[in-house]
Amino acid sequence: MAEMVAAPRSPVRQGLYRLFEATPGLITWVMLLSPAWIPILFGVNGAFFVAIGVLVFDCYWFMRSFLVIGGILTTYRRMRRDMAIDWWERCRGADLAPGGERPLDYYHLCIIPTYTEPYHVLEATCQAIVDSNYPPERKLIGIITRETDKPGWENVAKLKAKFGDRVAGFHHIKDPLEPGIVVGKSAAMNWGGRWMVRQLTEEGYDLSKVLCTDLDSDYRVHPQYFAWISYHHALEPGRDTTIWQPVPLFHNNIWKVPTAVRVVSGSTSQWQMFLHTRKHRLVAFSSYTCSLEFVHEVGYWDKDVIPEDSRFYWKAFFRFGERFQMRSVWLPIYGDSPIGRDYAASHASQYNQIKRWAWGITDVPYVLERIPKHPEIPLRLRVIRFLNLFLNHLNWIFLPVFLLFGASIPIWVSTDFSITDLGQNLWLYSSLILTVTTSTVIGLIWLEYKLLPPPPAEWHPARRFLVFLQYFSYPVVGLVLSVLPALEAHTRLLLGKYLEYRVTEKG
Repeated sequence: MAEMVAAPRSPVRQGLYRLFEATPGLITWVMLLSPAWIPILFGVNGAFFVAIGVLVFDCYWFMRSFLVIGGILTTYRRMRRDMAIDWWERCRGADLAPGGERPLDYYHLCIIPTYTEPYHVLEATCQAIVDSNYPPERKLIGIITRETDKPGWENVAKLKAKFGDRVAGFHHIKDPLEPGIVVGKSAAMNWGGRWMVRQLTEEGYDLSKVLCTDLDSDYRVHPQYFAWISYHHALEPGRDTTIWQPVPLFHNNIWKVPTAVRVVSGSTSQWQMFLHTRKHRLVAFSSYTCSLEFVHEVGYWDKDVIPEDSRFYWKAFFRFGERFQMRSVWLPIYGDSPIGRDYAASHASQYNQIKRWAWGITDVPYVLERIPKHPEIPLRLRVIRFLNLFLNHLNWIFLPVFLLFGASIPIWVSTDFSITDLGQNLWLYSSLILTVTTSTVIGLIWLEYKLLPPPPAEWHPARRFLVFLQYFSYPVVGLVLSVLPALEAHTRLLLGKYLEYRVTEKG
């Protein structure tokens, strides 16, 4: 069960790969500056072209806002439906599924990488696992620490003493930090996954019956999570090539973080809810579940990358092709919002977390290099998946900036255009459309009110009301704490200034 190691690239292939790396950042900057350079190069006609583009994108954003809210509402209703069902009882009453599978035949292994997380964060994560509505003899926990992390060892020892007799196996995985790795979660999961496969194989487990959850150290599973997965995994004909993705909600400490961080966390949760209604765009994110046999077949997580979740998704796609599928879990999984030692550190931690997520742009050269190597996968499917990847990362930066500033730049750079009727009214037209679009935030505020835990009891009623109006600040907050870190990630890749993994401060 040795891990497959890719052959080193030739100088020509390395140069081509570097070109693939630089291209996304170059396109991002060309697009960002297009409202300025198009009028400069093409005069008034170019300015008119940009102005029409601004109005088209404003109208697109207006319609898309309702589409997003509709998707979020759909996910919310499905989550409420499934959260009200006793999935353990359904597992007990289920007949043989296709292939002779029974829901109660599955074990659930949670692999939890940790570094510097405080004990109380890990304790809450383990507590949620053992409290979940699934037999304790069918649960396994594996916590990864570095070999040199003695405080981490002490935490794991305390956790094992408290929870070890409430699960079938509680394993401490000590990561030696092998040479050549990029230190971070992906490398830790690579080692932890290989270690658990060896360990459970020696103990006689059937790897196809062990459902492995890549669980962030601050994530708390829903009480019905394991039973839901077991039930649906048994019924899924393509179970051997499926990743199950729950809905991440960053609500554990939502009332402890600064307003801007709360806005970003809430927006991220709602965006993930929307993606669950778009199967073709759903990608593994943060914490997810698949069989341990699937992990082994894919070749484990890569140990030389930072975005472990999206890279694992792409490895699975190129391994299984059309058979690979993402399936939504209509249950929440609860995570922490970034919080630092003080006010400034919390915002810095949020910025760095978004930058790390945006570093998923490194999947673009990875996918480009492999698209021509897999003719067994239909070309249309390869192209569509790639375009989803690239356009999502591009729009992350381009659309907000274009919507906020696109109506002003052509007027600034083209005096001739600024004196035309359209030039004099462009900002007004754009502002009216975007103002009407902003009214859709009311729907998002209502959803947040339904989703969030109650505010602290000691808060004044006025503060409880005003806290939800914070979402009107998203254009500014999103620009600083979402667009800028993503732009930094793209620019770093363009210049070859590779990102180093930084642990997000939590709790």
